[in-house]
This record gives sequence, structure tokens and C-alpha cells, in this order.
Amino acid sequence: MGGDSVAELTGSRAEERIKRMLAAAQMENGWNKPEPSMWPLPRKRFVPAHWSYARAREILDAAGELISTELAERRNLILANPIAGNHYPTVSTIVTAYQMVKAGETARSHRHSANALRLVLDAEPNAFTIVEGKKIPMEPGDVLLTPNWHWHGHSNESRADAYWMDFLDMPLVHFLGPMFFEHHPATLEQAQEIAARSPARFAWADTLRRLDAAADLAPGRREIALGAPAMATIDLHVWRIAADKKFATDPVTCNAVFAVMQGRGKSVVDGRSFLWERGDVIAAPTGSAHRCEAFEESILLRVSDESLFRHLGWLRPIPPAEN
Repeated sequence: MGGDSVAELTGSRAEERIKRMLAAAQMENGWNKPEPSMWPLPRKRFVPAHWSYARAREILDAAGELISTELAERRNLILANPIAGNHYPTVSTIVTAYQMVKAGETARSHRHSANALRLVLDAEPNAFTIVEGKKIPMEPGDVLLTPNWHWHGHSNESRADAYWMDFLDMPLVHFLGPMFFEHHPATLEQAQEIAARSPARFAWADTLRRLDAAADLAPGRREIALGAPAMATIDLHVWRIAADKKFATDPVTCNAVFAVMQGRGKSVVDGRSFLWERGDVIAAPTGSAHRCEAFEESILLRVSDESLFRHLGWLRPIPPAEN
């Protein structure tokens, strides 16, 4: 008789037959998965973390003696989240790095799929980022945008080394797959025009004026947005916290990275306590509760994927009792 007997369709012989059929068809069974594909609350893969600008600057200065911009695409230090096996993302969708371009040095122009931005930490006049053929000044406190597929390079025409932070949505591009990258045919894109009022530049003086004009969200705390959003995958907000003020934010699904633009203070992120000062970075991955205290008037840049999560319908609070 054709087909299998009742005995063959029961017990281990039937299970083995189904396994062979699945393997031949390159399929997986959905009724006995090794791990569930859904869970009641977001899982926390990344952890809260803190990085020191003072330490990063020491390393960059040492690297400047050995690593030239001719040898490296960028002389930078990746702030990889300290979880096992991770060498790149700071949080799941964003990578942050410290970068230095020495006095009189250039960093060649390139473009890529990822959105990028910079927070300038220390630089003297005549340090520039070149975006789409225009020289944009890099002054301390400036936030400079490089939307995806825009040519960008750097030219430090000053007498002092220039230091800044980079933020990119590169981990998101890696995960989704649409990575494209090109070097500029002229190595460093030529530029003569200085675009101090470029829409890609949020000058520090303008940021301070906007904070002065903003209303308090709570006594001693103000917040402004840099763009609405600045880029499709990245939101930028600036917080100003008065001396000795404390506040807390409840856990939500989006990721955030904080950069200290001014001041000193302490953050407690999911129970981990970090003292911070100007130039430091704090990672607050998805689901993180954040308590913040300023020891002196402090200004923080919040870089997040909030607008992306909102657009996808994924931005929602996580109840603290269940977090």
C-alpha cells in the first residue's frame, strides 16, 4: 500500500520524518521554537554606560603621534556598549565616537547611507567640516549635521588640535542592510565658501539664546529641540538644568545617548550611578529609567531614535513597576 501506516505517523518516527521534511524545505517549525519570538516587555540587550572625555582626549593625543588621517579613514574612538561580544553600537541604533583632527590636518571626504552629526568639544577658529562643498565652522558647543549621502570631510586650518563627538545611525543601517559608502574623487572636497549660517549648523550661541527664551518645563529645567526632527532617524534635544536641581524620566522604548555640553552632575540610569562633566557621554538604552542631578548649571545634548520609534508606532512608556 502507498503512504505511511498509522504507526509511522505517530511517536518518534513521525517526528523524525517531519524534521527531515523541514530540513529539505529549509523551514523551521513554529510550534516548538528554541526561543519565543514574542515577549511581554522589551528585552534589555544594552546596558547603561559612561565614557570620559578627559580619558578619550589622552588616548586621541597619543594616537595622534602614530595614526595619521592618511592611514585611517577617521582617527576616532568608538564608544561600544560594554556588553559581551559588542565592538560597535553605543545603543542598538546609534554609535558614538570621539574624534580628533590635528592642527593643519585634513580628513578626506566621503559619503555614506548613515545619518551623522557632530558635537564640537574643543576647537579654535578656522577648524571646518566641509559638507557638500561648503566650509562650516566648528566652534565649541556647535552641533553639525551630515544627513545621509552628503559629502563631508574635515579641514583644521587652525593652530590647535580639534576634538568633537560623532553620532551616527550606522548600527540601524547595518541591521537593515542598505549600506552604501564612497570616497570623494578629489580626496578632500574643495570648498571656498564659509557657511556660518548653514541649516546644518546649530551654533552654540544660538542654542544658548533659545534656552534663555524657553519656558521652564519644571522649576530649573528647560528643553529645546534642534530640528523637528533633525533627521529622520535621529532626534536632537538640549536640556538645561539649574544648579542643585534634580529630575527623573520614566523608562520608554526608545534609545538615548547624552553628551555633556556644559557643567557637572550625576546620572542614575537603571540603578547605575555615573558622575559626569563637560564632554562626557552617558548611554541610556531602551527601557532605562534616568534620574539626573546637576551640581552646577549644566547643559546636555540628548541624541535619540525617538522620532523613528514614534513614526513606527513603537514609542510607549514601560511601567516602572514592570521595568
